[in-house]
Formats: sequence, C-alpha cells, structure tokens
Amino acid sequence: MKILITGGAGFIGSHLAEACLNRGDEVYIIDDLSTGSMENIHPFSADDRFSNRLFVAIDTILNHEPMLELIGTCDVVYHLAAAVGVRLILEKPLESIRTNIQGTEKVLELCNKFKKKVLVASTSEVYGKHLHAPLVETDNIIYGPSSKFRWSYAASKLMDEFTALAYYRTHGLKVMITRLFNTVGPRQTGAYGMVIPRFVSQALKHESITVYGDGTQTRTFTYVKDVVNALIGLMDQDGAVGGVFNVGGIQEISIGDLAKKIIEMTGSRSKIEFIPYEKAFGRDFEDMQRRVPSIEKIKKLTGYEPRTGLDEILEQVIGHIRLSEGKRAED
Repeated sequence: MKILITGGAGFIGSHLAEACLNRGDEVYIIDDLSTGSMENIHPFSADDRFSNRLFVAIDTILNHEPMLELIGTCDVVYHLAAAVGVRLILEKPLESIRTNIQGTEKVLELCNKFKKKVLVASTSEVYGKHLHAPLVETDNIIYGPSSKFRWSYAASKLMDEFTALAYYRTHGLKVMITRLFNTVGPRQTGAYGMVIPRFVSQALKHESITVYGDGTQTRTFTYVKDVVNALIGLMDQDGAVGGVFNVGGIQEISIGDLAKKIIEMTGSRSKIEFIPYEKAFGRDFEDMQRRVPSIEKIKKLTGYEPRTGLDEILEQVIGHIRLSEGKRAED
C-alpha cells in the first residue's frame, strides 16, 4: 500500500512512517521541518531495505502542486501535520491557526478529489476545561474567552474536525478523526513545552525541574508506538469511517508527582521549582486541571489498549535523551 504522512518528519509521524515501512508499505512524507526534523527519520531513511520505498518531500502542505501529486499517488493519507505545543501556539498564534485550518482544508479537498481515505489527527485539547474524567467523544466542549490565545489551538483543531465530518456527510469521503492524549517517547523534543522530555532533560543536567502552576493538574501519557498501532488499526477498519476516537493512556498522574518520579528514576539532584502560569506563558494562558480519556470506543472497534506503562515510557525517554546528549557532547 502507498501511504502519505503529512508531518512525517515529526515525532509521531516519523514513528508511523517507520512502522508502515516495516510492514512493507511504500511511504511518502511531506514536512516543512518547522517542528519536525530530518534527524527523526534518519534511523530508517538510511536503511537500505527501505531505499526504494521511502520518499520525502520538504515542503508545506499549503502548496497545491506537491500535495496534488502526493495525494493522487497514494492510497491512504495520515494527516498529522499541525502546529504543536503550547509555547509555539502562544508565540505564533496566526501562523498556527493558518497551518491547522488551511492545511487541513487543503488535505481534505484533495482527498475528496481523488476519493482517498484519510485519518485526521486531532487532540485532547478540543475538550477544553472539563474537570471530570474520563472524557468521552460525545462530551460537550468548554473553552475560555477568545482573549486567551491558549484556546486558539483547541478551536482550530475542532474546526478541522467539523470540516472533516462535513466532507464525510456531504461527499461521503472516508475520513476518521483521532483525539490524541499526550503522546510521548523517543524523538520528542521539549522545545515546544512537551513536559516529559523537558523534565528529563532538566533532571539529567541536575537543573531545577520547572513545574508550571501548583503541580496538582493531572494527565495520562501514551507511548508513541501504542499510538501508532492505534492509528494503523483505525485506518484498517472500515467501521472507523465517520467516527471520532480518543487515543490515550489510562494511568493518571499529577505533574508534581511526575517530576518526583523522574528525579527518582534519573538519580538526579534536581529540586522542583513551581512557576506561576502567568510568568511562564504570559496572560494568554489557562490550563486544564484534568485530562483523562475514555478509550472504550476504540477498544470496542479495534481492540486497542495501551500496552506500555508510565515507568517503561520514562525509561525509554530517559535512555533516548541520555544517548542523544552524549552524542552531542562528543560532537
């Protein structure tokens, strides 16, 4: 099968590309490298086994001609390209909104033209400010005011969902939507506010672990290979067409306890420093106190369950960052 992955040089996209290559697919990647990296795809792009089955285009999904050719060529599309990370959204709100909304419109327009099945990656952010758990796909949406640009990302991704479902209902386009909950693992960077790689990097350097807010906010974390299995499983199921599916973990932990666990697992001398949200992000930020998914819907359809616990996730990330920082020190 010929697979197109938008954002394929990103954290999740690169793992998805590798998994598809390993199962024998022909993989096409388009990425503008704004948050992705050629380093992410190097582990498999340099593999002679894949040299005639991997094709990489360094370009934006907003460019019509390359997207026309790629979507026309491929059998299915995984649309992962998006502006990601709280810090990036707050620093570049207009660019982020444009990338998310116009980019998804372009992908859906061309998928509809060629009648190609497409999976649109959305986010748990779309749920907004709920305090209950677990979050179910049919829950109402609760956002803060438009003056808080933190919500622009959630609103733009929700608009992506509406547009995708409109194509399904109006044109019968085979589309499915995944709401991803805090995916983590090797190749993820802390540069855009991703909490686990940021904490691990700080701990390995024996720097202060900077926890935003009071640390009582809770999250679940999902290993990237579990997420990739979920995405492939949904794409292979015709019953997923027209649906919205949570993809996430079930092990809830407070951010304060996460920092303590990372200090313990790394043997770090780091101390925890609590930083007010306003100081860390400015006045445009609000946080979600809890974010825990219900995964009953995807489990019923595909059998998906997260197989990797938090301790194993942290071991993988710690090992990867230790190795990466060791290589940089040698250079």
